[in-house]
Amino acid sequence: METEELRKVAGDITEWARRIRELRTEEGFQILTHNDRNSLRPGQYILEDPVPKPAFERSISKETRAMVLDRNGFTCQMCGAAAGEPHPEDPSRRTRLHLGHIIDKSMGGTDDASNLKAICSICNEGASNLTLDRPTARKLLIQIRRAPTSDQLEVLEWLVKKFPDHSCSNEPRSP
Repeated sequence: METEELRKVAGDITEWARRIRELRTEEGFQILTHNDRNSLRPGQYILEDPVPKPAFERSISKETRAMVLDRNGFTCQMCGAAAGEPHPEDPSRRTRLHLGHIIDKSMGGTDDASNLKAICSICNEGASNLTLDRPTARKLLIQIRRAPTSDQLEVLEWLVKKFPDHSCSNEPRSP
């Protein structure tokens, strides 16, 4: 289904895109976009299964969601992919972030911000109650030092893009 078809069906409903998101997130319909499937172009949608998956109550407020995403730097806490950027595992898909529980609700976890983390849709597909430890700076540096120079330069380029206003020198920065 194309965007124009949805607009016609929606008629007077001006916020049809939000309604599609609600159908996906709140009512359990498996509506896929180009972010979910490589074969779809932007503006194309597919209903994978006409039977919705059981919907579950959303008890995380918009404020908590925004705070957790901001705290996590709008990056997946498992793979490091940044929201909106091409995903490292599948560059044809843009990174879409969700909130994941550190201790899953099925294991007694809560919806408190301290028990939530940003996680991308690709990592979330295989997460199922797994919590990986975040690497320390020391471990990261060890891995980067072991990597080929070309990979080290790629990491440097990524860091410079991610933190354009930061300087590594000890000299005071001018405003």
